[in-house]
Parts: sequence; C-alpha cells; structure tokens
Amino acid sequence: MPPKRARATSSVRKTADQIAGVAEDLLTGHGFEFGGPIVTTILTLLLPPLVYVFAFLCNDVSGCPAPVLLAPSRLFTAPLLSTKSGWQHGLDTLKHEVGWPGWTGLINTEAVIGTIAWYGISLALWALLPAYELEGTELVSGGRLGYRMNSFFTGVVLMGICAAGTWVSGPDFEVWTFINRNYVQILTSSIIISYALAAWVYLKSFSVKAHNREQRELAAGGHTGNMLYDFFIGRELNPRVVVPYFGEVDIKAFMELRPGMLGWVMLDLAFAAKQYKAYGFISDSMLMVIVSQLVYVFDALYMEQAILTTIDITTDGFGFMLSFGDLVWVPFIYSLQAKYLSVHPVSLGPFYVLLILAIQASGYYIFRASNSQKNRFRTDPYDPANSHLTSIKTANGSRLLTSGWWGKARHINYLGDWFMSWSYCLPTLAAGYKLTPSILYPGSRLVSTEGMKGWAIPITYFYLIYFAVLLVHRERRDEEKCRRKYGKDWDEYCRQVPSRIIPGVY
Repeated sequence: MPPKRARATSSVRKTADQIAGVAEDLLTGHGFEFGGPIVTTILTLLLPPLVYVFAFLCNDVSGCPAPVLLAPSRLFTAPLLSTKSGWQHGLDTLKHEVGWPGWTGLINTEAVIGTIAWYGISLALWALLPAYELEGTELVSGGRLGYRMNSFFTGVVLMGICAAGTWVSGPDFEVWTFINRNYVQILTSSIIISYALAAWVYLKSFSVKAHNREQRELAAGGHTGNMLYDFFIGRELNPRVVVPYFGEVDIKAFMELRPGMLGWVMLDLAFAAKQYKAYGFISDSMLMVIVSQLVYVFDALYMEQAILTTIDITTDGFGFMLSFGDLVWVPFIYSLQAKYLSVHPVSLGPFYVLLILAIQASGYYIFRASNSQKNRFRTDPYDPANSHLTSIKTANGSRLLTSGWWGKARHINYLGDWFMSWSYCLPTLAAGYKLTPSILYPGSRLVSTEGMKGWAIPITYFYLIYFAVLLVHRERRDEEKCRRKYGKDWDEYCRQVPSRIIPGVY
C-alpha cells in the first residue's frame, strides 16, 4: 500500500541548524532567487515557446535548422508575380519549412488521451509494483514524511513491455508510432498539464496552516507575497494528494523521476525506431546517445533514495519551475539529439566512439564516486572506509569533507555531471542538414549537409551549454544556503577547498 504520512514526532529540541535557518528567515527573509519576480515571470511566459522553437526549427520537413533561416532575404522578398507582401510570403515559407500545423493542429484528442494515459500508467506502476519505504529528512516543524520507492522497478517493467512490443512489431510498435505521429501534440499536452498542476498546487498551498498535524509546510523562499514569483518557485514544500484507489501521492517526488525522466527515455527510443524504419539500421551515433542517456536515467532511478536529500525535495517548493522542468523541459529538451539523429544518422566511426565513451565514463566515475563518498561519510563518518578522509567539524555538529573528492572542489560531482552531458551532444558532430526531394526516387527525400554544417550546433549542443549554466547557478544557490547554515565554518571550508567545481580553474 502507498505510504501514509509519517507520524509527527514531538521533539523538544530541534537541531541547531534548523533553528538557525528558521530564525534567519524570520529576521531577514529568504530573499528572491532566479532574478526575482521580473525574470521568473519572463521564464514562465517564454520557456514554452522556446521548446516549440526547438521542436519546429529542427524538423523532418526541410532540415535542421529550417534552410530559409540561413537566407534571411527570402523572409522579406516575394516573387514578382506574388500578390503577397514580402513578409507575408516569407512567413508562409517559414511555416511550410518547419511543418507548422496551424494553431488548432498543436493539439489533438489522441495526444491528450495518450499523455493522460502515460500519467495513469506511471501512477499505477508506482502503486502496484513492489517497493520499499523510506522517510525523508526531518521537517522544520518536526517529523518526517514517508516515501514509496520503486522507480527503478517501474523503469525495468516499462522497458520490458516496450522491448516485447518492438520484438513483435518492430519499429511499427504502436507506442513508437504514436509518439512520432503526435510529437508536437504530446508536447502541447504536457505544457498544459505542467501549467495546470503548478496552478493547482499554488492554490492548494493557501490551505496550509501555521501549525498542523498533516506535516504540511511552506517552502522557505516560496511565500514572498509576490504572486507571480511564488507561482514560479512554489509555495508548498511537499504538496501531496490522495488519489482514489491509489492512496496518498507526494507530487514533487513522483514528478521528479517518473513521467518526465522515463518520458525522456521513451522519446529517445521512439526516435531510434523512426531512424530504423527510415534507414533500416541504427547508427552508432544514435546508439551512443541512447546508451549514454539510458545509463544516466537508470542510475538516477536506481539511486532514487538520493533525491530525498536534494535541494529539490528539502528546500524548493513545487511550483512552475519544477512542474515545467520535470514534465516538459527534461523529456523534450534532453531528447533533442536523438530527434536530430532520427532524420540525419551521423556515422561516427571507431575514433569518435571511443573518445565519447571515454568522456562519458570519466564523467560517470567522477559523479558516482564523489556522491558515494559523500553519502557514505554522511551515513557513518567513523566507518573504517572513511578513515583516510579529513574534515571540519562545524558548530552544529556536522562535518565538512576537506579531502578525497570533496577536497578537490566543493561541488566536484557537478563536474562529472557536466562531462556526461558532453556525450549526449558530441555524437551529432558539426550538426546541420537539409532535406530535398529525390529526382531518382519520387516521393522520397535526400538528406544533405551541404551548406548546413554547424548551423544546428545551437540546437543539438544546447543541452551542454544550458547544463553548464544550470550547474553554476545551482552551485551558487548551494553556496548561499551553506553559508547561512554553517557561517564562519563555511568560510574556513572555502579557504581549505578554494575551487568550486573545476579544481584549480573555477
């Protein structure tokens, strides 16, 4: 059965860091993040159009990017006999080249039903498959919330079902054809769901009482009083809902790994099926992308318990930032490389394959080894396996590692995470292609890189650049949080470990 809320523990004494954190928030306020209300409002309005831009500009109608964008004069010049103005003709040309379906074509009933079904399947597997129960970190108000963990098992079951379907039907397996047939419409459905969910939890958060037995809390930085900012950041820390027949669901923890992360994998595999159906093979570049991203996703699923100590769960409220990020940004932006390769099957060869594998392995080793060392030390700092590590004992009793991986940089795990992102983008090489009708084979098209090489790099390498910015921003947030928490002890830690992410560089 799904977990009930962990029973509140009446503790006479809170931990020193909790008291300090609450006192500081009350006296000084948490402050704005992400640029404050203006920037977060812009992000709320512009992020969905940005995802559409990537979906349409890199397409299987004319190319990636749409060739007309490389000849801007075509956007403002009409043929001599045309009755349309230059910009009208150019807009029509752009619509044609990107495969614009019209406003009403952005969504359809099939995609809405399929997307909702995906959430229903995810919820059913969460509730019905075997799971283990864990408690989260202690809440400021006392007690711990219970969590049901089985996302790895869920992923294995889903992959098994899809493997069986593909074995029987090949690339025409209905799941793959459904995704490729309704890609834009599924994107629209997901955007609507993300907005609706963010709005619902925002309104629901106003029922949180100052002292309650349900262990409902507002996020420290999510109730500033600015409606637009709080909608983006998220007011309630851990919103939960009771679903008939399934029980109580922690919305944030559920959305963190299931619909979005597993949706990312499903999109990747659908694009691989599309490539196989079009060309009769799966390119080495596609295999590199899929294997790299499968390793990343299933590692996250296998280490599901680790999310309980992340800033997403312990600090951030659940608002538009996480709703859109989990349900739209992750699956549709992170799968751009597979989408590109489904139309243009880049051949890497042994040298590039080995180079990319080396980068992937290095990143994974740094990421997993550093995180494992930290988790092992947090669990039992006196374990003999940790005897070689040095640390600083802080005023609140916790310890900060100053040797091993964490003596090299204060957020060394982010470096490994970033290296892994390279292996997702490099298989596209100097990205860019165009599609032209074939003279020899009417009805078919030729894929060519002539005049297009490198022009799609902002699309297929966007993840690498975005992820670097994300990690630096996350590191700055972590630094501020730790400075508030540890005070002068953090200053001493920074003196002993001066590097932030890249040892000796940053």
